[in-house]
Amino acid sequence: MLTSDLDSIPANRPLLGLDLGTKTIGLALSNSRQSLATPLPVLKRKKFRQDADALRAIIDERRVGGLVLGLPLNMDGSEGPRAQATRAFARNLKYQAGIDLPVVYWDERLSTIAVERDLIGTLDVSRAKRAEQVDSAAASFILQGVLDALQARQSEGA
Repeated sequence: MLTSDLDSIPANRPLLGLDLGTKTIGLALSNSRQSLATPLPVLKRKKFRQDADALRAIIDERRVGGLVLGLPLNMDGSEGPRAQATRAFARNLKYQAGIDLPVVYWDERLSTIAVERDLIGTLDVSRAKRAEQVDSAAASFILQGVLDALQARQSEGA
């Protein structure tokens, strides 16, 4: 489920997907055609300023055109404290860190479960390795959802 407007996303620029956790930020990057999401190494959370500086370095290096944040909605679709914290993080990126990129929020319900299932079944990844990979794999899963929605919109318009 899309929870914000795709029209703000610039074409032909990579998008950065973020899966915000309390200890890490899962990261994924799209290609410039916005068709494929690839996991990046997780970012270990520190203080907000350090997290923002690390994200800015990735954004600048990869010429990112927009951010996709997984929005942790409750199972009934309502927003709880984690969703509010995600929105606050995005506001802080803009107003405190000066990272003024379009932001799309994507419903991340069940994304971690889907990713863990893939890591267990398809990829046969051990429990220890899974813990290291699940956040960025979830960011990739979330980002791919937005990319698929963008592709579908382009197909409808063609």
